[in-house]
Amino acid sequence: MLKKKAAKPAKLKKAPKKSKAATAKKASDSKAKPVKANNPKAKKHSKISKSAVVETAQLVSSSVVYQGPLFRILHDKLIEPGGRKSERDVIRHNGSVVILAIDTSKSKKDPWIVIERQYRHAANQFLWELPAGKLEAGEDPVQGAQRELAEETGYAAKKWKPLVEYYASPGFLGESMKVFLAEGLVAGNAHPEDDEEIEFRLVRLSDVLKMIDKGAILDGKTLTSVLLYARRTGRKRKK
Repeated sequence: MLKKKAAKPAKLKKAPKKSKAATAKKASDSKAKPVKANNPKAKKHSKISKSAVVETAQLVSSSVVYQGPLFRILHDKLIEPGGRKSERDVIRHNGSVVILAIDTSKSKKDPWIVIERQYRHAANQFLWELPAGKLEAGEDPVQGAQRELAEETGYAAKKWKPLVEYYASPGFLGESMKVFLAEGLVAGNAHPEDDEEIEFRLVRLSDVLKMIDKGAILDGKTLTSVLLYARRTGRKRKK
């Protein structure tokens, strides 16, 4: 009598290995997905250009709360361009001029720059700055810049051209800063105002940039003007 061979147990098929991508996807699906904030996405623009139409607020009322020799403070009630009602305290100012006086007689690649050192009570310290000053009401900005440079340093310049205009702190200060590039310097006698004690000197652009890197220059108009000039002219500090 033939013995029946015991049936071999059927081989279990191994489940196909899941790819790492699928495992990662399952793990990520199991996690709670973050809720997207209901904020509109910022529109992407390759270029930002000046608007052809200047939008301004509708002024409802304005009252002077302080009047001084340099500026006045106004309390304004207004309707902003978006339609929101608002009240603002604003310092109004005739505007200022800043002079980036450059001497390229010895080196055009690394010119000398006129900078000043004077005590600033608001900052409670001495600051290195470019020559600058307040415009008189209705004064031509170039003439104001020429006057300030002569008063503070004694220098005159043969060539003047605008470099940039900006607002230092537009959240509450209406002062516009107009920066002029002055070239072809001619030395003269300084005659600062009675309340001004100014020490000025000529410093190479490369050294001014080093001062900026080390934090030795904290004045905003000087940082803005010198760094913009260096970028536009392609000049880099010497290491």
